[in-house]
Amino acid sequence: MDALTPASPPTPAGLRIARATPLDADTLSDLIHELAVFERLEAQCRITPEAVERHLIGPLRSAEALVAWIEDAPVGFAVYYRTFSTFAARPGAFIEDLYVRERFRHRGIGRALLTAVARIAHRSNAGRLEWNTLKWNENARRFYSSAGAKEMDDWLLLRMETPEIGAFACACDSGKPSAACGCGGKGPHHAANTG
Repeated sequence: MDALTPASPPTPAGLRIARATPLDADTLSDLIHELAVFERLEAQCRITPEAVERHLIGPLRSAEALVAWIEDAPVGFAVYYRTFSTFAARPGAFIEDLYVRERFRHRGIGRALLTAVARIAHRSNAGRLEWNTLKWNENARRFYSSAGAKEMDDWLLLRMETPEIGAFACACDSGKPSAACGCGGKGPHHAANTG
């Protein structure tokens, strides 16, 4: 395994952080489900071990994953991907998720995961390392502030999900098949109308 365990600050004895491998697909899927429950978003969580293998581990992956272990127990993970800043004219990194199991919190594991991703970003000469956190998660906000992160109050997160992406990309404004719809009525944005 590609060990990425930070040398400092102090972390629990036996902590090891490594890039996820195909052997970690089930573990990473379970950890992501736990995060969804913690964030009260389990109804939105569609992750499976197969999706982990395809999108986080496989040769055509969209992102990278690190798994934190204490001895043989998985205790947390981070998922991140490369970005690019046109203003900074440099690559960057975005942390999609960082999670530590509840019974292992307040032991330096989150900081170790954040440090591991920061070191990867630093090695690629990143101009920015960015991530989101939920407004209600005051513990996470204090932790990130203590690490030197700044909350960007002047930026607003915008999102399109699968139905909206399809409707916009296919020039379909009604959600019903039409001559103008580039998907011919077969896109996921028409799923509600196929009942």
